[in-house]
Amino acid sequence: MTPPATDQLSVEFAGEEFEVAPDQVFTVGREGDLAIDDNLFLHRNFLTIQNVEGLWLLSNVGTRLSATVTDTGGRVQAWLAPGARLPLVFAATTVVFSAGPTTYELTIHAAEPTFRETQPPLDDDDDGLSTIGEVPLTHSQKVMILALAEPVLRREGTGMSELPTSAQAAERLGWTLTRFNRKLDNVCDKLDRSGVPGLRGGVRSYATNRRVRLVEHAMSARLVTRDDLPLLDLEKENSHAMNGEDDA
Repeated sequence: MTPPATDQLSVEFAGEEFEVAPDQVFTVGREGDLAIDDNLFLHRNFLTIQNVEGLWLLSNVGTRLSATVTDTGGRVQAWLAPGARLPLVFAATTVVFSAGPTTYELTIHAAEPTFRETQPPLDDDDDGLSTIGEVPLTHSQKVMILALAEPVLRREGTGMSELPTSAQAAERLGWTLTRFNRKLDNVCDKLDRSGVPGLRGGVRSYATNRRVRLVEHAMSARLVTRDDLPLLDLEKENSHAMNGEDDA
């Protein structure tokens, strides 16, 4: 059955919008319909979007990288591993992924979404946390995540961001690198125990990828938001008054 002509998608990335027709296989990667940039860590063909019998599907056709997929309200989250695919049922779906130190975000808009809101969304002023595997964070754990996610949070709209190194994030907070890495260990362990994928693996994988995976999850699950950014300057101001005490 041929899908109706009105059943179209658009992909928003870095201020540009790409229309996807129902009979098209739209490709995201270093090459393809959305050629992101010359990042050698990114697959030439990473994600595809296509309409199969009236249902839009997002597929990971890469071999190494994964993506975090959420509705824009942060209520539903999925991890799209290599070889996996997901139906695009929301009016707007956010896709976040990392290749090397760079994190990318794009939004997929559906003209005729399968799923529609049946009740108003929760008030954004409740606690700033998503209900997706909600994990309580201490203040210092939250500002640690903020220091890593700051470039993404300060970015306007979708696009790409270079994440800071652990040393740069520690300096942003006025912390020692040892303290920062201890907090990073604590948060990754906590989220791993709650079922968040991608924060553990082999020793090499854990050391290399946990920062970018943590930012992906934090952004998708709304563990931190742009409204939290003033906490970074406050933390740096207060760090000199700390006497080695910790709340983790």
